[in-house]
Amino acid sequence: MSEITLPKVVFGTSGLGNLYVALPEADKCAIVSECIKHSAKPAVFDSAGKYGAGQSLESLGNCLRQLQVKPGDVLISNKLGWYRIPLTGAEPTFEPGVWKDIKYDAEQRISYEGILQCYEQGNELLNGYHAHLVSVHDPDEYLAAAGDRSDRAKRFENIKDAYRALFELKANGKVKAVGVGAKSWTVIKEITDVVPLDWVMIANSMTLHSHPADLLQYMQQLKEKGTLIINSAVFNGGFLTGGDFYNYKPVQAGNPQHDALLQWRKDFNAICAQFGVEPAHACIQFGINAPGVTSIALSTSRPQKVKGNVDMATIPMPAGFWAELQKRGMITAMVTTV
Repeated sequence: MSEITLPKVVFGTSGLGNLYVALPEADKCAIVSECIKHSAKPAVFDSAGKYGAGQSLESLGNCLRQLQVKPGDVLISNKLGWYRIPLTGAEPTFEPGVWKDIKYDAEQRISYEGILQCYEQGNELLNGYHAHLVSVHDPDEYLAAAGDRSDRAKRFENIKDAYRALFELKANGKVKAVGVGAKSWTVIKEITDVVPLDWVMIANSMTLHSHPADLLQYMQQLKEKGTLIINSAVFNGGFLTGGDFYNYKPVQAGNPQHDALLQWRKDFNAICAQFGVEPAHACIQFGINAPGVTSIALSTSRPQKVKGNVDMATIPMPAGFWAELQKRGMITAMVTTV
C-alpha cells in the first residue's frame, strides 16, 4: 500500500520536546547529529505537535538546519491532531507534569480543517523541513473524551474527515504515507477497519511486559494486508528500564496497586543479569521481533545512547534467554518463536 521503506530504527523525538527533563538546545542537536550519523539515508524522525506543544518539531527543525542536513536526507513523521496555543497557566492543560519548561499549551484539533491546521503549523515549526509521513495522533484520547455514545460516533466521523484531508495531501503529492499513532491498539483497529492506512504506530501496547494475544493476531493481519507497523514506547514509558513512570503515569514503591508491577521489573532485571543482558536490549529485541513489525521507534535524552540503541535493534539475545522468560510466565510462547 505504501511506497515508503522504513529502516529498523525510527528516531523518536519526545526528548526534544522536553519529556521529563528540559534539555539544552546543544544537547538536542547532539542527539540529532548522532541519529544522522548512525542511520542510513534518509534518517527517519518521528515527532508530533503534542511533544512539548510543538517544541519537539521546532527543535528538530532548528537542529537539522544548524547541522546543515539536506531535506532529502531525512524523512520526518509528524503525528497530527495537537495544535500549539498560548500557555495561560503555570502548567499546560495536556499531560501536566510530564513536559518540562515549555512555553506553550496545545489543544486537540481532529477534523478536516483541524488536521490541516496542524499539518501547516507543524511544517512552520520545522523551519524549512517538511513532514512526509503524517497521521492522526491520539484518536483514542479523542474518542475517550466523548460525553456519550452519540458524541463518540460524531467524533469518529471527525476522525474519518481528518483522514480524508490527509489522503488528499497524499494524492496531491505533499506527503508520502498516511498512518495513525495511538496507545490503544483497539482504536487503531477500529480505524483500520474502515480506513486503508499505509502504516500504524502502536505505542505502549506491544512490549515485553504487555503483549496480549489478540493484539498479536491483529498485527499479523496488518502484515498480511501490507500495512507497515512501527512499534513505539517499548519500555512502557521508561519503566522497564528503571524509570519512575509506567506509560507516563508515576509508579511508587509502597503503593499496593504498584506492587505487582515493581515485582515484575525486579524479576525481569534478575533474569537479564543472569544472562548478561541489558534490560533495554531485551525490550528492543522483543519489540522489533513482534509479528509484522517493520520498525521500532526509539527515543533518548542522551546523545551517547543513540549508537547503542541502533546496535541493540540488530544484535539478538543469547540462547536460552527467551525460554527462561517464557518458563517464568513473563512472555508468551507465540512471541518466543519469532
